Amino acid sequence: MATQTLVPVEDYLRRVDEGGCPDYLDGVLVERNVGHYKHSKIQVLLVAAFLELGKRIPCHAAPELHLKLAARRYRVADLAVFFGPEPGPDIPTMPPDLVVEVLSPDDRHKDLIEKLEEYRQWGVTHIWFVDPWTERLHVYNDAGLMQVASFRLPESDFEITPKDLFG
Repeated sequence: MATQTLVPVEDYLRRVDEGGCPDYLDGVLVERNVGHYKHSKIQVLLVAAFLELGKRIPCHAAPELHLKLAARRYRVADLAVFFGPEPGPDIPTMPPDLVVEVLSPDDRHKDLIEKLEEYRQWGVTHIWFVDPWTERLHVYNDAGLMQVASFRLPESDFEITPKDLFG
């Protein structure tokens, strides 16, 4: 079994400033699987939906946002959404109200569930998961990962259906 060289958090943050986007888990850089058209398209459609919602209520959607979950735990959300005032600092240290993860072809189920659970434990209220290849929507909560017919925010009349994302 190969050993990994631990990276100081300062080096990770310097990489973030230079545009790098791996997760940082207790000193280990964990590359993310991104860059596929379907993945990007879903992010764009979701951002557009939240920009529209932002015309009615204070809502701030940020794709590919680094989040500081703990002193040595940073995750990059495919999409983080904050309701109310804009988040701060540049790397938020408080959980967003909503996180969306979009499946990439090389994602491993075990790693995905671990990431979603970490968001839940951190205090993210709504955790959504999109599979662009099966065109299915899921929510993650204390009961686990469950397929849903649509994404809804009970705090508003906001709803996203598979048709909104997949045509």
